[in-house]
Amino acid sequence: MSFAIKKVAACAFFIWAGAAFAQKGETVKIAFIDPLSGPFANVGQNQLKSWQFAADRMSGAKNPAGVKFEVTGFDNKGSPQESLNSLKAAIDQGFRYVTQGNGSGAALAISDAVSKHNERNPGKEVVFLNYAAVDPALTNEKCDYWHFRLDADTSMKMEALTTFMKDQPKIKNVYLLNQNYSHGQQVAKFFKEGIARKRSDVKIVGEDLHPLGQVKDFAPYVAKIKQSGADTIVTGNWGADLTLFVKALNDSGLKLPMYTYYAQVTGTPTVLAAGGDSEVYQVGYGHSNQGGEIGAMVADYRKKFNDDYYTYATYNGIGLMGAAIAKAKSSDPVKVAAALEGLTFASFAGEVQMRKSDHQLQQSMFITKWQKVDKANPTNVENTGYTFAPVKQMDPYVSSTPTSCQMKRSAG
Repeated sequence: MSFAIKKVAACAFFIWAGAAFAQKGETVKIAFIDPLSGPFANVGQNQLKSWQFAADRMSGAKNPAGVKFEVTGFDNKGSPQESLNSLKAAIDQGFRYVTQGNGSGAALAISDAVSKHNERNPGKEVVFLNYAAVDPALTNEKCDYWHFRLDADTSMKMEALTTFMKDQPKIKNVYLLNQNYSHGQQVAKFFKEGIARKRSDVKIVGEDLHPLGQVKDFAPYVAKIKQSGADTIVTGNWGADLTLFVKALNDSGLKLPMYTYYAQVTGTPTVLAAGGDSEVYQVGYGHSNQGGEIGAMVADYRKKFNDDYYTYATYNGIGLMGAAIAKAKSSDPVKVAAALEGLTFASFAGEVQMRKSDHQLQQSMFITKWQKVDKANPTNVENTGYTFAPVKQMDPYVSSTPTSCQMKRSAG
């Protein structure tokens, strides 16, 4: 049976005519809890559609368990407190799986609330699939048995990014601009540690942490970057906070190489293109021009929504869920959580594994560069004529970071 599951994982869309588990034909409902209004609504709306698109694409005969996946959106307005309200509403409506990603503050609140709910309500357990909240604490000192992270955490991404940056000799003076919450603070922290280890000659000539989602004009920050003598910018900003920063760079005429986590996220590519050719890099677990099934999904999503499918964690999330339900021969969250631990899945960029010790997905990382589309890299991001082309792929071990997680296993 394990051989059959591995074979299916390697070909996630093979038609499972022989699947005969008891849960075949069941509907597995997932509550999506993220901003659907407010300054980050465009990102949340895209990612809700991405979860629903992946769920539809990988339902029924397209997953080894034969189940149907259904994803419903709950608007948390970007707030940890609203996230808790949304979580309660979802649980009251019978959802046993929740997913969230935009904001580690919200993720930490949800993880803690899910853990407490499960302890108090045996038989009504909930599993939390974190697809984009990257604070390392979630799989270290604040790890929890019911939390599974599909994205690579901040330290993993920065390990990959600084490994690439150390070989760029023109980088000498770096300016750090980040959002003032756990993610932005961690980007700055892990960059300083990583670059000090790998390129001790690199200087940090300036650093800013700004309020999350509140800055409307980044011109004062750009002026400080100009005055600092920086030759490189590093930022973990996302959504409106990156889009508006790039706009301010364009308006000032300042063109510096920029190393990012989320330059591909909704809205930012359009503003990058408006500024003409820019040297922009992004670190991530995938890229715009992957082939195979994920490439077909990118094209089909574009046709359906006239929008970009870039949150590939939705693909891995649904794929791992299908494999775990098949392995557990049940859609019960207690059995599925146990099956997810240590589970491997043949993803779009090689094999990934949900590490048992901390529930952090181990996966390949990519450095991509903003450039005009060409024959080798044809994906037209946000209809700009530009794309993010891969310049380096790193195997999972390169960015795999140790964990301090001491997980309490009250289940399984």
